[in-house]
Parts: sequence; structure tokens; C-alpha cells
Amino acid sequence: MAKLISPHGRSELMPLLLEGKELEKELKNAQSLPKVVIKSREVGDLIMLGIGAFTPLAGFMGHDDWKSVCSDMKMTNGLFWPIPITLSASGEVAASIALNSEVALVNGETNEIMATMKVAEKYRIDKTFECKHVFTTDDPEHPGVKMVMEQEAWNLAGPVKVLSESTFPEEFKGLYQRPAESRAIFAERGWKTIAALQLRNPMHRSHEYLAKIALEVSDGLYIHQLVGKLKPGDIPAEVRVKCIDTLVEYYFVKGSVVTGGYPLDMRYAGPREALLHAVFRQNFGCTHLIVGRDHAGVGDYYGPFDAQNIFHEIPEDALLLKSLPIDWTFYCYKCGGMASMKTCPHGKDDRLFLSGTALRKSLSEGAEIPAEFSRPEVLKILREYYAGLTEKVEIKMHGYATGEAKK
Repeated sequence: MAKLISPHGRSELMPLLLEGKELEKELKNAQSLPKVVIKSREVGDLIMLGIGAFTPLAGFMGHDDWKSVCSDMKMTNGLFWPIPITLSASGEVAASIALNSEVALVNGETNEIMATMKVAEKYRIDKTFECKHVFTTDDPEHPGVKMVMEQEAWNLAGPVKVLSESTFPEEFKGLYQRPAESRAIFAERGWKTIAALQLRNPMHRSHEYLAKIALEVSDGLYIHQLVGKLKPGDIPAEVRVKCIDTLVEYYFVKGSVVTGGYPLDMRYAGPREALLHAVFRQNFGCTHLIVGRDHAGVGDYYGPFDAQNIFHEIPEDALLLKSLPIDWTFYCYKCGGMASMKTCPHGKDDRLFLSGTALRKSLSEGAEIPAEFSRPEVLKILREYYAGLTEKVEIKMHGYATGEAKK
């Protein structure tokens, strides 16, 4: 069995998800506790705490840790952590809860009790302070800023006992994984160096190129897909999964790739989110994280290589996992294949730049897509998806036109 990289800040994973008799006992206890409703982002964070992906956190952060993580990317005990993991509550809810009492955390979408928490702290937060440090902006048009600004005014903090992984194991059966499961697969295959590829979009040729560069210098590749919530306009997880599975089947060496999914919502925090991706990929057993152009970015809020540069700005001992930065990639017609700024001597007129945003725009508008942009098997799946969207819109518009929508 291969010896894998240690989890972040510990020698072993620290999952908070209860099982067996402990779970039964705590579920019974939770029924009688005051209920605190949590939103989608907090549900994802809670599950990551439960499965050990946020090792070594024991729960949601208190005020001093929140402030220190925002300003200095470390907790008060010195542990490197790039983005605060917090639980918001209204002033009315916070006032109703006594310190050191227990509460049950309830998924606001499903009404399921997800966890219990001992409330060690309750504190009011400066949302602008958090946004300016984490996102480098407080522009309300930024989707991550919008998420923070729409939070309640107070945070509750304390250790948690996680009782559920919600619907993710059933909904994404065969893809959703706990860190212990990915680590077991890597060890069984004898992999020591594992490169993680973060994905929230279907793989186009640029992603494929990044992945194959990483495979040249690693024992294996972990395609790790986000299965939490995205911003409007992003391609749904089930469509992306189908595209990626097809690409792996036809264009990668058998046994060289493991695919997995994790339940976080995107924060679109650019460089800071790249560091968070690195932290929990280390917990999943990866030794490297592929960081390409505009990793976890949105719009023009971050420079194309800010997420690569930030790895050189943190202390050397902050992470065991290392970044695998790869330059801007594209299809070069003169080279006759994929290339990067470091390998291609030709000009911009010879290059086809590839991005998920451009692909989504072309597909949604029904535009012609160059064959070099993505593999034909992938484009077929995506065209079918967008054709279905168009069909639904036409049916809806027809309903309004004929008066059926009023019935």
C-alpha cells in the first residue's frame, strides 16, 4: 500500500460524521433541541466537516478565528486556512440561544436535521471586511460577495456532530466520495503522487490538455468535480458528469484517472478559493493541484494568474500539497494541436483560446463550434442539453401566447 500525503494539520483525517449507535443517540437528542435553519453554502460546509474534508476543523469558526482567517489566512492557533467557515443566524435567533447550549442544524431546503452544535460563541460580523479580504472586492455584483451580503447579521460558532450527508451519496452515486474513500483508491493503485483537477464545467480541450500534462509527471489524476450549487447559467452537475465520464472513457489511458465529487457551493473567490481547494484536496489524498488560468474566478475580478501567484505568497509550510501551475493554453492551428504560451511561438491569429464561458455562450446561442474546441462526443451531449433548454423555453412561450400559462 502506498504511503499517502498527511491530511492538513494532522496525521489522520478528522471526520465529524457520526455512525451506528452514536448516530442513533444524537439523532434522538436532536429532536428536542432548538432548531437553526441553515442555507445551501452552510450545508455544503457542514458535510465537508462531517466527511473529514475540512480536517482539522471541529466546527464553525468563532469571532477571532473568523477575523484572523479573513485578514491573515490563518486561525488563532496558527493553522493555515484561507476562507472562513461560518454559520450565520439572525439577531432574533442568536438572542434566543444561550451560550454553551445545544442546537440542531436544519437544512432549509429539505427540513432535514443535519447536525447538532454546542454554541460556544455568537457574534456580529462586518460583512464588508470579510468581502474585501476574501474576494478583494465588496461589489454586490460579485456572486460571492452577494452570498455574504445576503447572510444574516450574526454568526454562531462551536463544535458540531454531523448526522447526515443530505442527498449527495444517493444523488451522485459512484461520484460523491469521502476523503477516506479516495485515499483508499489511491493506496490500492499504488499512487504516491496524485494531481487534482478542479472542475465546475464540462472538460473542453484545454482542461484535457492540463490533465494530460499533469499525468506526465504524476502517478494518477483525480478529476474532482463540484456537485454543490453554481451561479445561474453554469451547466448542471449531472450534464457535466456525463461529459467528463465520456471524455475519460475515450481519451485517457484506462486506470490513470479517478473521478470524484464534493458537495460545496462555489464561492468564486479566485485566489483564496484556489487555496481552499488545495487544503481539502490534500485531505482527499492529493499531492498536487492543477492551477490554470483564472482558477475559481468570475468576470474580471481577478487577473488570469492571480490564483497561481498566491501560492508563492503563503508560508512554505502552510501546505504539504503543491500547486501545479500551467500557463495559458489554446489550440494552435500552425502547431496542429494544443499548446501554451511557453511552447507555442506563433501569434494570436493562429490560436483558438478555449474557455467554459465561451463554450456556454456559443452553445446557448446555437453558434457553430470549432471541432478543436471540444471532443465530438462531449459536444454531442452539450448540444442535446442546450437543445432541451430551447425546447422548454419555446413550450413556455407558446403557453403564454395561447393563454395556457394562466390555467
